[in-house]
Amino acid sequence: MGVPEIAVHPMTPADLDQVMEVERLSYLTPWSREAFESELLQRYTVYLVARAGDRVVGFAGMHVLWEMAHVTNVAVHPEFRGRGVGERLMRELIRIAYRRGAARMTLEVRVGNAPAQALYRKLGFVTEPGAVRKGYYTDTGEDAIIMWKEPLVEEAI
Repeated sequence: MGVPEIAVHPMTPADLDQVMEVERLSYLTPWSREAFESELLQRYTVYLVARAGDRVVGFAGMHVLWEMAHVTNVAVHPEFRGRGVGERLMRELIRIAYRRGAARMTLEVRVGNAPAQALYRKLGFVTEPGAVRKGYYTDTGEDAIIMWKEPLVEEAI
C-alpha cells in the first residue's frame, strides 16, 4: 500500500475530534480539548494539521511573538510516523514564522526522544551545552533539551 498524499492546512475547531485522537496516542498527559480551543482563539498562535485524505494524521502548533517563535507541540499518529509528516509540519511552521517576522525559533524536546531531536537537527536546530530544563515534563519528570534555530529562513516544503 502506497503512502497517501499529505496535505497541511490550518487547524480549525472541526479538526479537534481527530486532533484529540492523535494527542491521546502521542502523549502520556495529553492536552485537553479546551486547551486546543483556547489556543485556536489567540492571534499569536498558529496550529496546523496534516491530512491523509480526510484523516488528520498529525498536527503542530506555535506561538509567534515579535521576533520569536516557540513551538508548543508536534504530534504524528503512530501509523504515520517515519513518513515525513512531522518534517512537513515543522517546515510549514518555520515558513509561517519567517513570514510573520520571527528571526528565531525555539522548542523543547524530551531528552529521550532521539527521533524528534534528529528531525530538529536536520532542520537546523541546535542546542548549547547545559540548555536543559530539569524535570520539564511533569508526566515522567524527564528533562527537556532546549533547541534553537536562528536565523530563520523561508523553508522549502
